[in-house]
Order: sequence, then structure tokens, then C-alpha cells
Amino acid sequence: MVIHRKHIYPEKDLALPRTLHDDRHRLEQVEVPVVTVSASFRQDIAKNLHEHTRKKGEIVFSRAHYSMAVAILDEARRQNLSAWLVDPINFLSADQWQRLVRIELIGQLTARIPILKKIKDIFDTFIRKQVPLKGAIDKPLEYVTTRVEKPIVSVHYESGNFLARHGKKVLQIVTDPHVRPHYLFEAGRPNISFAVFDEATRKSFFAKAAGQNLELAPDKVVVTGPPVDSRIIETRKGKKADSYKKRGLRLVVTTSGLGTNYKEIEELLTGLLPAVKERKIELLLYASTHRDFRKMYLDKAAENGLSAGDENAKTQVRVIWDESIVTANQKLIEHAFGWADGFITKPSGDMAYDAAAAGCFLLTLSPWGEWEENIFDIFTRLGIAKAADINNFVEQLDSLEKENWFSRAINNALNIDDIFLNGAKNIVNLQQKL
Repeated sequence: MVIHRKHIYPEKDLALPRTLHDDRHRLEQVEVPVVTVSASFRQDIAKNLHEHTRKKGEIVFSRAHYSMAVAILDEARRQNLSAWLVDPINFLSADQWQRLVRIELIGQLTARIPILKKIKDIFDTFIRKQVPLKGAIDKPLEYVTTRVEKPIVSVHYESGNFLARHGKKVLQIVTDPHVRPHYLFEAGRPNISFAVFDEATRKSFFAKAAGQNLELAPDKVVVTGPPVDSRIIETRKGKKADSYKKRGLRLVVTTSGLGTNYKEIEELLTGLLPAVKERKIELLLYASTHRDFRKMYLDKAAENGLSAGDENAKTQVRVIWDESIVTANQKLIEHAFGWADGFITKPSGDMAYDAAAAGCFLLTLSPWGEWEENIFDIFTRLGIAKAADINNFVEQLDSLEKENWFSRAINNALNIDDIFLNGAKNIVNLQQKL
């Protein structure tokens, strides 16, 4: 039976009203509705749906919350389930857009300036409570989800908490092996469940809930593993632990949605690039959506007499960059994971999970917080990760090669436990049972 409902259009101050209205109808009709808070992709909406906004540029907070949401979306469709993904950042009113642009700028400065990073660490929870993200996304999120009756998969605690407060059935993804206080804000409600990284995270969740006198049913928190895009997992097929010995190492250096570890990456490349030719190292440098990273990568290559181009170039140094997180992420999937032997990256929830699932080793940059320290510890224990020695990186590569560590680490990644490969599948299956 087809239900005909009256069209209710969004408030006039919200951006891209036609797309928002269409997303509302799509989200209420699909079997797996997915909501995240990560980034805007307005130029992609303009390109594909022909609706434009006066505000130029994009906002990007996180590749992780975008890529994990896409992983779940892709998995649902692989299971022949209808699915749709919405990020309310795309539909912010003009004043809220400007507020989040300022917050993005603060985040980018924090990611690049060590002293600001230290201040951020001290006041992390306080700052997260004060930033206007929650208030900014409320109106578009309420509008786009108001008719959804299926359990909504939320890939950010702000969207999950809002939806739980408004009576929606929510499967909240705890994206790291770390339970932030924010995940407990609405955990006592009967309409929200949680998908977590591993059994240790599940135990931590119940322990922290007990500390707040919250009594939770055992089946409220379920171990699913991290959501990794199936297209990334497929790139592990045919990989061999010793392939680099015949052709030289293939390394991917990555930053994040906010552009973390700028100085660290710059210093690493200062030491590494002069040794690229003689050691037959190939480099793929991921700049995400950041022009300053792209410029730094290209400048550093030129300083060392190395030709550099985009991801399709036949050069020893290649750079992935795009204004859109959608395209940047797609390029990363297409050109990095199947190609690489190892990733040089902070131990973040997207890059570490993805690299290990693709059968790559990890040489990690400085973690950004306790959650990334946990990720580093997990992959170190698995024999897949080591901390990068930025000041002596070439010497470290030589030492690790002599120890045959690269082969062992790649082999460990290729034999990783299925929980690291089946997260998206487990999440979709769980959502269908709720």
C-alpha cells in the first residue's frame, strides 16, 4: 500500500531546501537510514542534483565520521537493502554555517599549532560541550528524520543523542575503542543501542555507565568491530608480505579532516624525500581537502628534485587532494589501499582501521588523544604498528627492513581477526534486528 503524505517543506533559512526535502523522503523510505556529522559536500549536491547555495566552500571536520558512514551505506546496499545517508551540515542556515566555519578554523589551527593542541587536550570535554555543533544541526536533523520509523544508524554522538531525545530508535556507533562521556548522555533511554569496537570497549562502556548510576541491559551494547568500507577490504586480496622486496617500499602519508600533524609530517618529509630515489621508495601523499598540505607536499618534492603529480601521475611522488571530502575519500580508496605496503598516519579510527584491513603496516604519528593512544596500543599488540621516529625516519626504515619487520607486519595485517573486517556487516545486521 502506498501512503500519500502531505509535503512539508523545510524552514526558509535552511540551505538547499529541495535536496533537504528529497533527503527527508528518502530517509523515511529506506531500510537502513544513516546519519553522520562530518562534513559538507555542497559542490557534489550542486553537480549531481543541480541545487546551489550562496555560501562558497565546504566544511570538513572528519574523514572518519564520513568514511565509516559510507562503509555502512555501501554494506547495506551489498545486502540488497535500501539505504540513504544524510549529513545535516549541508543544510545549515547562513548564520550557523558561519559559526561552524569559525569552529573549523579553530580546529585546523589546533591541528597545526602544538601549543593549541596542548590547550585542547586539557579542556577537551569542556570545549566539546561549548562548540555550537549541537545547536547548529538541530533544525535540519529534526526535519530530515521526523518521519523515519526504522532504527537510524548514527555515526556521531551529537546526531545520536539528538535523535534519542526526540524518540527515534537509534543504533549509535562508538567509533573508537574509547567511551567519551558524550555517549552516556542519553544512554539510559530505551530507544538507543550502541555498537562498539571490541569487548574491552564494551566493558568500559558498562563501567562508565555504572559510575553514573546508569543500569543498562546487557544487550544494549554490542561488539561489532569497526566499520570499514568493503571496497578497502577487497584490496587485501592478492597482497603478499614480501612484494616490496622486489620493487621497493610503497608508502602513503596521510593527514586528517582537520589537517593534523602538519609540522610532524613536514619534518618527516624533510628527512625522507632526499632518500626516496636511492632506496626506490614510492610515496603517495594524502592532503585530504587542505590546500596548505597539498602545497607543502609539492614544494617539498620540488626542493628535493623529485617530480610530483596527482594520484594518476607516473611519478615517484603523488599527491591526493580535492576540495570535496567525497572525492578525496574516493581517490584514497581507489589509489592508496590496494597499492600501499604501509601507511604513515596518526593512529586514527579511520586510517588505522582501513590500513590494517587493507593488509598494510602502520608507522604512526603522534596520537591526538586517549582514543588514539588506545588504537595505537591495539595495533601495536597485533604486530601491525610502530611509532614513527620522525627525527631518524630513514634510519628507522633501514632498521625495520633489516629486522624483516615490514613483512611480518603486513603478514599480521593480512591475517587480522575477522572482527576488524566485518564491522560494517555486523552493524547492518544489528540494525535490522532492532
